[in-house]
Amino acid sequence: MSEPLRVLITGAAGQIGYALAFRIANGELSPGKKVILHLLEITPALGSLEGVVMELTDCAFPTLQGVVATDKVEVAFKDIDVAFLVGSMPRKEGMDRADLLKANGNIFKVQGEALSNYAKPTVKVLVVGNPANTNALIALTTSSKLSAANFTAMTRLDHNRSLAEIASQLKVTADKVKNVIIWGNHSNTQVPDVSNAVVELDGKTVKVTEKIDEAYLKGDFVSKISLRGGAIIKARGLSSAGSAANAAIDHVKTWIHGTKPGEFVSMAIPVPANQPYGIKTGVVFSFPVTVTNGVIKVVEGLPVSEWLQGKLKATEDELQGERSTAFGALGLA
Repeated sequence: MSEPLRVLITGAAGQIGYALAFRIANGELSPGKKVILHLLEITPALGSLEGVVMELTDCAFPTLQGVVATDKVEVAFKDIDVAFLVGSMPRKEGMDRADLLKANGNIFKVQGEALSNYAKPTVKVLVVGNPANTNALIALTTSSKLSAANFTAMTRLDHNRSLAEIASQLKVTADKVKNVIIWGNHSNTQVPDVSNAVVELDGKTVKVTEKIDEAYLKGDFVSKISLRGGAIIKARGLSSAGSAANAAIDHVKTWIHGTKPGEFVSMAIPVPANQPYGIKTGVVFSFPVTVTNGVIKVVEGLPVSEWLQGKLKATEDELQGERSTAFGALGLA
């Protein structure tokens, strides 16, 4: 009998954590495999976390072998296979980006150290809490026993939004659209790109750029995807939770089980040493990737237009700025 999958969710009583917990407990990450959930919360939220555990118990999931609910990192991070780092401080009124980077940087500094000290050396870490790319970089930098291969940040939500928007424009279901790309930062500077995307229409596979006007794809499409989170907050009064949890599960499922032949997805990863597409090392940057046997590899050699090159530079510059601000505030090299 195989060992159960130990899965950590930080901020587990929050909206995204709550949405994640039940789907993971029901075996969605790796169908048929038993799961032990590790749920971490801050001490004042332990009462709410107890309620989540009660609900998980009442679901009687056959795949849920156990639940560890705690406010102690040494307990939460012990022997985990997968970490969903969701918990982070939201931006408050009057707080500038530097303050946010420092506040969240301290959280992810502690969690990076905990991953290094307690998690399995093969742990797969997905940072969801914003600013996700830079938080992932901080966690990596403070995880002395782990490597870049252990760390990712989430741009799958933006990827899924792109699939859905193109599908809506062409009046097909989202599964008919493949190979959209989110480049760069999970922020307003991200670059949603469909120059390599294809769609299945009437039994034939065609390029999306042959079916949708270029002006839309470089204009309204880009702004709609990059500003979608804010639009959802305005509409429901709360940030994306169900869709964010869904994207996080999609991301880790792909990491565990791999991409399909001929398809790639978007993941934010530490920039590899060969600096694909001219992006400099030292940041976590979203690229088109394939995954085989748990190994993430950037899809290289895709054509980059002058328009796209300019966009890539802007989002790279933002990430370099975030790194400088956060590392300066935290005293990291």
